[in-house]
Amino acid sequence: MRTGKTALYEDLKHQILTLERAPDEDLDEVGLGESYGISRTPVRDVLRQLAGEGYVLIRENRGARVIPMNHATMRDFFSVAPVIYEAVARLAVRNFRPQQLQELKSCQARFRAALGSRDHVAMVVENTLFHAVIGDMSASTFLSPSYSKLLIDHARIGHTFFRPKTAEMEEELRQSCDQHDQMIEAIARQDEEGMVQLIYQHWGICRSNMEMFIAPRELPSTTLQKSSLR
Repeated sequence: MRTGKTALYEDLKHQILTLERAPDEDLDEVGLGESYGISRTPVRDVLRQLAGEGYVLIRENRGARVIPMNHATMRDFFSVAPVIYEAVARLAVRNFRPQQLQELKSCQARFRAALGSRDHVAMVVENTLFHAVIGDMSASTFLSPSYSKLLIDHARIGHTFFRPKTAEMEEELRQSCDQHDQMIEAIARQDEEGMVQLIYQHWGICRSNMEMFIAPRELPSTTLQKSSLR
């Protein structure tokens, strides 16, 4: 059975990843404590832990807020994500432990089950956890903080990927799931170049869907249609 403190920690992470808690949203310590039946001290402990993991921003005398997601952070995200993902993938192949590979397989089994049941929240959570395990495999003190931050924004920017609205998006989601299995196989056989190739293919699918979320297709305009006919 989860304690109130554990429940708050887990729930806030899920809510931030799935945008149930909006970027830059205030986190009321008193309200959270009342909701979970705990005092302000364990609430603050949880918020500090989440701040250390990149989910929350704590500003002196201004309380805690969900980490923001603005134009500057998104530009930075798209610039650096491929490079960091490649570096982490290479190190994961070199440094993984057998126990971590089993953990990765368990994450993938849960992700595929969530895909089958169309549980978009579980897909977001398990997909993030799958890639977090790859980060753990890399055993990189220097890359880990940046990689963890990338995964949070990746989940938030790309959350619509797990709610496909077209047959093409459905196929891309299935393809992405299959790539997880291929990554597990590449790590198991210590195929570094194969793993990197898969990471870039995976990133390509995700990026196209994230760009659609940031700049959705424009609504049809009868005015524009009439203008084009003149």
